Amino acid sequence: MIGVDIGTSSVKVLQLGRAGSSYRVEHFAVEPLPEGAYAEHSINKVDDVGAAIRNAVKRSGSKAKHCVMAVSGSAVISKIIHLPGDLAEDEIEGQIEIEAGQYIPYPRDEVSLDFEVIGQSARNADVVEVLLAASKTENVETRQAVADMAGLTARVVDVEAFAIANAFELVRKRDGIDDSTVIAVLDIGDVRSSLNVLRGGRSIYYRDHPFGGRELREETMRRYGLDEEQAQFWKRDEEPPAGFDDEVLEPYRQNIIQQIGRALQFFSSSRDYASISTLYLAGGGAAISGLPETVSGELGMNAELADPLKNLKLAPRISASALESIRPSLVTATGLALRGVE
Repeated sequence: MIGVDIGTSSVKVLQLGRAGSSYRVEHFAVEPLPEGAYAEHSINKVDDVGAAIRNAVKRSGSKAKHCVMAVSGSAVISKIIHLPGDLAEDEIEGQIEIEAGQYIPYPRDEVSLDFEVIGQSARNADVVEVLLAASKTENVETRQAVADMAGLTARVVDVEAFAIANAFELVRKRDGIDDSTVIAVLDIGDVRSSLNVLRGGRSIYYRDHPFGGRELREETMRRYGLDEEQAQFWKRDEEPPAGFDDEVLEPYRQNIIQQIGRALQFFSSSRDYASISTLYLAGGGAAISGLPETVSGELGMNAELADPLKNLKLAPRISASALESIRPSLVTATGLALRGVE
């Protein structure tokens, strides 16, 4: 299966394969989306998104017929519930149906839900913790529809926050990060960013924030009279216009730092607060020059670019230079692609 990550400005596809005890990057591609095709966590133009996925898969060279997709975390209700530990699986399923009504503010026939038994509660050996996840069925069905248009079958519809956690299991193993260590991933998208705090392979906090990389692009277009494609020269490591670093990039960096500080304050006021050891910056907006260093200096915490694909082998057809420039943008796609090889 190939992982398909639908964002506001583009579709990213990634397929992984086994390489001994690790993985290999087999196929990837990024395809731009028309304005408004995907917005506010919803697929608004099924034809456009389906066409973009089809083009991306074709350009990637993948022959996959099945895919893994995700619903945005803010469009999902997730809750840890506690059930008696002696229930059989079918009894758990029945109990979940009963319990779900307490947490889901929609009629049951409008909702798709699933659950996973996490394990015995640390506080009570007679109780198991069960993760419940639910989203409006229309969110799932529109993803199935765009997959169909692209010639794919959506075998799995995951949750974005869980896909990111899945991708960062690669980082934990690679860097020897202990399960008790708390890390965070800030995914800076085009118009929104999400803070996902992880511990022991699980997402313990997730929140969307209304800022992203579009602000930099629009200010660059306005300041220098460039079109949208020209204004993204910094993604291509091209020489910037005179004065760009001081007049445009530095104010944008400072604004992002303020927004990150606010996002971290929201987390620090939550009941799940724990000290974050490293903040990983992901998404297209994270690739601007010097952002991790600026975050570390201004906020006094360790910050790094997110790269779960680091040290993975590449198939011969993969362009290492093309992959290099978009690695931070492939975090969610990596988590989805991993579902395709498990």
